[in-house]
Amino acid sequence: MANLLRLILRFVLIAAITSSTLLACNSLMFNNSTSSSDPLENKPENKPLPPLPTMATKDIEPERIPDAPYVQTPPEVVLKMLEMAKVDKNDVVYDLGSGDGRIVITAAQKFGAKAIGIEIDPELIRESDRESKAAIAKTPEIRDRIKFIKQDLFKADLSDATVITLYLLPLANLRVRSEILPKLKSGTRVVSHEYNLGDLPPKQIEKVKVGNREHRIYLWILDR
Repeated sequence: MANLLRLILRFVLIAAITSSTLLACNSLMFNNSTSSSDPLENKPENKPLPPLPTMATKDIEPERIPDAPYVQTPPEVVLKMLEMAKVDKNDVVYDLGSGDGRIVITAAQKFGAKAIGIEIDPELIRESDRESKAAIAKTPEIRDRIKFIKQDLFKADLSDATVITLYLLPLANLRVRSEILPKLKSGTRVVSHEYNLGDLPPKQIEKVKVGNREHRIYLWILDR
C-alpha cells in the first residue's frame, strides 16, 4: 500500500513538472514566432524624407575681389592728375576704383566737372557718400555734379566719359587698356597714378613728391 502511494505521488509530480515545462516552451515559441514573423511590424514605419524646400534661383553675381587695394591718393597728386587732364566744367570725369571719393569730389569742387566714382567695395561707397555730404554742405552747387556707383568697373557704361582717372594695379591697367579704352571716344584723356598702360606710350609723365615719396602720373589722350 505504501509503495503504491509513493508511485502515485511520483507520477503526479512528474506530470506537474512536464506540464509546466510544456507551457513554458509553448509561450517562448509563440513569442519568437510573433516577433520573427515580420521584423518591421513593431518598428516605426519607414517613410520617405520630405523634399527639401525649393529655393528660388536668381542671377546673383558673387562679390568680386577689388582690382586694387585701397590706398589713398594724396591731395597733391589728385590735383596734379586733374590738372594734367585739363579738366573743366564741360568734362565728365570717371574715377575707376574711386575709394573714398576724393578725386570725384575734387573734380566737381575745384574744376566744376561732372564726376562719377565707380567702386566695388560697399564700405568705400558708404565712405564716399559721407565725404560727398560733407563736401556738399560746404559747396551746395556740386550736389548734381557728383555720383557714386557700386559696380565692377569693367562693366560700367563709360560712353559719356571725357576723362578717366585710375589708381589700380599693373594687371588691372592692362585690362583697362584692352577692355575699356577701345570703347572710349576719341579725345578722351586717361590719367593713371603710379602705373602705366603697358607699352602704350603716354602723352605726358609727371612726378610729384609728397614727403619722402615720389609719385608718378601718366597721361594719355586717345586718338582714333
